[in-house]
Amino acid sequence: MYFLRFAYPYLFYFFVPIYVLAFMYRLKFYKSPIYSFSLATFLKNKKITKNIIYKNVLFLLRSLILILLIFLIARPQWVDSRSKINVEGVDIVLAIDISGSMQIFDDLRDKRSRIDVAKSEAIRFIEKRPDDPIGIVVFAKDALSRCPLTLDKNILKQVVGELKLGFINSDGTSLGTGLSIAVNRLRDSKSKSKIIILLTDGQPTPEQVDPDTAIDLAKKFGVKVYTVGIGNKSGGYAIHPLYGAMQANVPIDVKLLEKIAAQTGGRFFRANNPKEMRDIYDKIDALEKTEYQTDIFHRYYEAFLSFVWFLLILLSIELILKFVVWRGIGS
Repeated sequence: MYFLRFAYPYLFYFFVPIYVLAFMYRLKFYKSPIYSFSLATFLKNKKITKNIIYKNVLFLLRSLILILLIFLIARPQWVDSRSKINVEGVDIVLAIDISGSMQIFDDLRDKRSRIDVAKSEAIRFIEKRPDDPIGIVVFAKDALSRCPLTLDKNILKQVVGELKLGFINSDGTSLGTGLSIAVNRLRDSKSKSKIIILLTDGQPTPEQVDPDTAIDLAKKFGVKVYTVGIGNKSGGYAIHPLYGAMQANVPIDVKLLEKIAAQTGGRFFRANNPKEMRDIYDKIDALEKTEYQTDIFHRYYEAFLSFVWFLLILLSIELILKFVVWRGIGS
């Protein structure tokens, strides 16, 4: 079953009154000019002058064309009320490290900081998962939930885009606490698959929740954790105000990240540069596809072309009548 809707219905509040006023003016106040010539009586007797049918037909056609133009401006759409779509049955939390070391960069040809790369690829990942609820957790010395699970991708992209170092105390890496908060966001989820993408470039510092406790929580609630260690194995670079790019080596606790992934059913990845970070997100995206079919009430199809063809037909009819059938008769 299909029915019609308009993406911008409020435009009718502006255009319809104008159209009605113009229509009323045409009917009640507009009068065709009358010319007084000696030839007029002769033409009238010979029935060469225009007749009222001609005027009415063209007026009707032009009125319909104007109505269709208003429809097109309001953006008509067909609504399929019984369609089924495939959706990804996955709830996802992105747990992102925003500690001080994330200002380091790993590629001299691409000097974006680790946090900028992480944000860019997280936004790209969000755009590729239109049907999955996603939440955001950030951690440094402290940890907090930045955005609950939501399908509003614009909000998610805005939240990720606004992340910056110093948003919370950046002197530390509370990995276990961040992971436990991410798990808590998923504990009541009814999704077929619950995953966390945990991204960090350092080692845990003393914190409220140790990583082993966070692992146990993830296992208890059936949450799979993909861990991503961001940082070049040979060390990254930091910009010194006098000496420029200088080597900056921040060790990553690879064993811990491998342990978290292995015990929760996920996988560990190492991102040595921005390109590898993109590849990792693509691999996770490909791995986590739990498709199922569901009913959706509002699925829209643009009806623009249907109305355009109708408009072109009316314009063609008017031109044929005016320049072929009634050629030479005044308008």
